[in-house]
Amino acid sequence: MKAVIISKNGGPEVLEIKDIKLEDPKSGEVLIKNEAIGLNYIDTYHRSGLYPIELPSGIGIEGAGIIEKVGPDVKDFKVGDRVAYASMPIGSYSTHRIFPIKKLVKIPDEIKLEEVVTLMTKGLTVFYLLHKTYPVKSGETILFHAAAGGVGQIFCQWAKSLGCTVIGTVGSDEKIEIAKTNGCDHVINYSKENFAEKVNEITSGAGVPVVYDGVGKKTFDQSIECLKLRGMMISFGNASGPLDPCNVSKSLAPKGLYLTRPSTAHYTATREELDEAAKKVFEMFIAKKFKLNIFKKYSFNEIVKAHEDLENRKILGPAVIIP
Repeated sequence: MKAVIISKNGGPEVLEIKDIKLEDPKSGEVLIKNEAIGLNYIDTYHRSGLYPIELPSGIGIEGAGIIEKVGPDVKDFKVGDRVAYASMPIGSYSTHRIFPIKKLVKIPDEIKLEEVVTLMTKGLTVFYLLHKTYPVKSGETILFHAAAGGVGQIFCQWAKSLGCTVIGTVGSDEKIEIAKTNGCDHVINYSKENFAEKVNEITSGAGVPVVYDGVGKKTFDQSIECLKLRGMMISFGNASGPLDPCNVSKSLAPKGLYLTRPSTAHYTATREELDEAAKKVFEMFIAKKFKLNIFKKYSFNEIVKAHEDLENRKILGPAVIIP
């Protein structure tokens, strides 16, 4: 098999394709032939060292493929099953891999393998954001940063289907129409406008009950300004860089705000939670509550270019790697 390996942290140039020999799957494991691999911003954090991992290491947390071998005592999965995953252990950038069945889900026949790797990480993220971390109510006005990105496009459509008014921010004018097309009622270019002031105008001074922020450093302080009394700040990404330490007295105390830093792992910790989340994501996609257009497909040999495009904000929607 072939796999992308990182031996040191750094830029996209540290990604190397190497030949790897796999053993047979052990108890509770299966061997998967990856047919499609998800490209996610968290992959750049693992590569750069922002999220430390033991090196040398594979990279990637999302993939979909066909089971080719099953380990001893595996009963719920069989050879030929179409499956997907979006979690540790790291190493989805590979042609084949061994993976534990406790983190694996079966894919409905109605969904293609290339589609499912645009759904797993991003869809599971949207599920926990909207239904678990802050369960939104119909009629609420909410703020989501990076509304034209892969997560944002799913989030805004899903939130609209629940009856929310969605304010989205983007980083450039070219992304405004993308955000509007995908469900945003109001779109703010935060690189040109003070989005806190705009949110104040849109809400007639009331503010929003929740801010969903995957951007990080650039947006935190103004996001706090956007929140109403006892509002919730949900910080789930660092696209603009890691957050500075939070001054609780300055940022949270004046309005009694809540601050949380969730991840998919926190909401798919058990088999039951993973199945609930995946089932809901697949149901919403099959029912066309949100649509997805794959922005770009990269070959395995284009992995360095894929990471360059990802970090330079050239990927305007879901992208996949085809091994």
